[in-house]
Amino acid sequence: MSGFVEVKNLTKIFPNGTKALDSLNLSIEQGEFFALLGPSGCGKTTLLRTIGGLEQVTDGEIYIDNTEVTYVEPGDRNIAMVFQDYALYPHMSVEENIGYPLKVRKIEKGLRAERILTAAQALQIQNLMDRKPSQISGGQQQRVAVARAMATRPNLYLFDEPLSNLDARLRLEARTFLKQLQRELGVTTILVTHDQSESLALADRMAVMELGTIRQLGSPAEFFHRPANLFVASFIGSTPMNLLDGKIVNGMVHVGDSHINVPFATKSASEGQNVVLGVRPEYVSVSSPQSGGFTGVVKVLENLGTHYLVSIDCNGLLVRGTVPDGEEPTPGSIISLLPDPKRTLLYDKKSGDLI
Repeated sequence: MSGFVEVKNLTKIFPNGTKALDSLNLSIEQGEFFALLGPSGCGKTTLLRTIGGLEQVTDGEIYIDNTEVTYVEPGDRNIAMVFQDYALYPHMSVEENIGYPLKVRKIEKGLRAERILTAAQALQIQNLMDRKPSQISGGQQQRVAVARAMATRPNLYLFDEPLSNLDARLRLEARTFLKQLQRELGVTTILVTHDQSESLALADRMAVMELGTIRQLGSPAEFFHRPANLFVASFIGSTPMNLLDGKIVNGMVHVGDSHINVPFATKSASEGQNVVLGVRPEYVSVSSPQSGGFTGVVKVLENLGTHYLVSIDCNGLLVRGTVPDGEEPTPGSIISLLPDPKRTLLYDKKSGDLI
């Protein structure tokens, strides 16, 4: 099996006492596109760098293809890394940049030229071979960095925020290209990113990290539809999830002045239990007043392009929903926002875990 990665009880404590990784366990399957997501300081880059051998672990073990590599040098792990700044040599041409790792490994000149051309053609940069990095765009530099990694024929790609220096349009194009390339090559890929839309779009599976631990592990769909805890629920989603304090009374969720029916969730909750009701704005519909749900005054309209994000004030409680462009209510009007019961989640207020 090529590209299988496993870390066991991985701990990393920096000299200043900061614990970046806390007895972390993780398995990544061969050929998987895996994303590590989380806020700054959560440990995602440290985890990537320990897998790559750029950081020494304090405790624990790292395996690649069932071989322990915990203390193996980075150059002997058969991995390729692409960083945020691309790390291209400014005095070298595109061709020389792509071929440099092969030259270091003393790959025969003819084979080296063949691999360089194959990688360049795959990334459609074969017409840039004589140029220096300063003579090409950021998107082209990103492709050169990936071509350099691709030419080494690794068992594992490690990407550390490789798209963050690109503008919005280029990021979308590069994202599509990366996904397609990874599918064609079938090489296990680990991506570190702070951009949740990037994770949701690219990953087969992903992990959200906080304080050196994994808070949830699963597919992008699982993260979006059923965040396992309040931390993940508040972190995932292009528009913030409504997270509203409530209490179970007579089988319904009482939130402020509203009584919300969430049949499948309240069956697992206890009478009188303090809960947090979670529903994404995308699963909240706008209705006329007195239709149930949350009723309040339209405070803010945010144009999202094809939709509007509507925020209403329900006696001090802010609730959000989305409506299609052209159907947005008037600011100051009174409307109701109705959560879809099948898309509404309940979290235990004390533990923060999904009920």
